[in-house]
Amino acid sequence: ILKWITKFIMDVKKRKKIIVDWINNYCDNTSFKPKSLVVGISGGIDSSVVSTICALTNRRTIVLSMPIKQIKSQHDLSIEHGNWLSNKFKNVEHKIIELEELFNNFEKTLGEFNNEHGFANSRARLRMATLYQVAAANSGIVVGTGNKVEDFGVGFYTKYGDGGVDISPIADLLKSEVFKIAHHLGIVSSIQKAKPTDGLWDDDRSDEDQLGATYDELEWAMNYLEVSSRGNLSERQKKVLEIYRGHHQTNLHKMNPIPVCEIPKSLRS
Repeated sequence: ILKWITKFIMDVKKRKKIIVDWINNYCDNTSFKPKSLVVGISGGIDSSVVSTICALTNRRTIVLSMPIKQIKSQHDLSIEHGNWLSNKFKNVEHKIIELEELFNNFEKTLGEFNNEHGFANSRARLRMATLYQVAAANSGIVVGTGNKVEDFGVGFYTKYGDGGVDISPIADLLKSEVFKIAHHLGIVSSIQKAKPTDGLWDDDRSDEDQLGATYDELEWAMNYLEVSSRGNLSERQKKVLEIYRGHHQTNLHKMNPIPVCEIPKSLRS
């Protein structure tokens, strides 16, 4: 058992180091030499891990809490993490940018086009615009916080919202792997215990409420379809596969490249 625990800890450390080195390598070798890393923090596990890993690069890291009609418990976790991070790392700056008045004006201006889901996504897009404004003012890049299941499995993110980023350091990590790294990094326990939520709604609905399955179930489905696809399935497993396939198919437009209408060469002068 001790041998297994030691290997587990070493594997988590290696993954963390790979991501830290990857971010530094990108910044050192991209044509635009960023002077800062900008991350939006929601109080969720993904953004908490990404922002902490960014801090470990020793580069200037700016983390933003951007409440818009936020459930108090969610906003409190964001503030708690921001304070923990800025106290722990000298290269981290935590800023709170209130966007609720801006969103209220946006919502009022577009009242003729009222749509609950559309306005929920607009919250994410206003945050994206804010992150890029802060990045522009600090010669920085926007660091994404999506994990593999969200980004490439079920497409659980807002197109040109939290999907609008410059780099995605944890997009090859499953949610369970993110939790393991969070534990290793010492992310505050209240965040590790909180139920995952995108925080885009006025109520307290969780990711599971919206997706119809837990992340563990969705990870199983992703692995089943990519690796095994055999064996007897329970009724719940069959239902999870149906849920996974449904989200994946519906959200392919987010994951695939933007369609381009190609003009035949014969029509070009």
